Amino acid sequence: CFIHCELVVLILALTLNGQVHTGQIFGGHEAVPHSRPYMVLLEQHTEDGGKSHCGGFLLNEDFVMTAAHCQAKSYTVFLGVHDMNKVTGIQRISVKDTFPQKDYNKMEHKHDIMLLKLSSKAHFNNNVRPIALAGRGDGSLPKSCSVSGWGRNDRNKKQMSLKLMEVNVTLIDKEFCTMDKLYCSEGQTGPGEGDSGGPLVCEDGKAYGVVSHTFNPKSGQPIHCYTKIPEYRDWIDSVMKTA
Repeated sequence: CFIHCELVVLILALTLNGQVHTGQIFGGHEAVPHSRPYMVLLEQHTEDGGKSHCGGFLLNEDFVMTAAHCQAKSYTVFLGVHDMNKVTGIQRISVKDTFPQKDYNKMEHKHDIMLLKLSSKAHFNNNVRPIALAGRGDGSLPKSCSVSGWGRNDRNKKQMSLKLMEVNVTLIDKEFCTMDKLYCSEGQTGPGEGDSGGPLVCEDGKAYGVVSHTFNPKSGQPIHCYTKIPEYRDWIDSVMKTA
């Protein structure tokens, strides 16, 4: 399941194909190589033969989590990626089954979470490791969180970043976020186009949210929304047990 050299060109040609779910990672920086070994680059194959990309993250040797709006005809998962120019040791695995949350609402961006079952098991090593999920907890907001991905980080370019980028975000307390089972952060810095489906990781090193969409109010700063993983733990555990 290791990537071959002929795929280098494919990876270098990553573009966004019109994804508009989120703003851009601005104010972020390159991640320390392989410091986030759970990160997944998800290639989506469309009915017409096109390709687009989302982020995702590894839960165990069989499952990846991403956003439900990243649905496609088929997928290829890339594990162990940092710099897309460097293909040594990257694992390339197809997806066998998809499990979008049954109540996912495309128009309202609600319940935007999906599990992907891999066609073969991921091989854990220094660059490929799963991340733990946050439990139900007491409902309080985590203090310090970050998001990461290969999404667009330049307003003037359509291409995704070739290197994994990360940015720190501070969660805010908004009533509509709580009602829609979301975590939210505010401001110009945050996840970008192509970062959808990546994890919101907080101070204890666990995944708390899934990058979903950005809301631009008529006045004020953009609000970045993340599907709240603790609200879906029963569903997640059930799918992973029975699939």
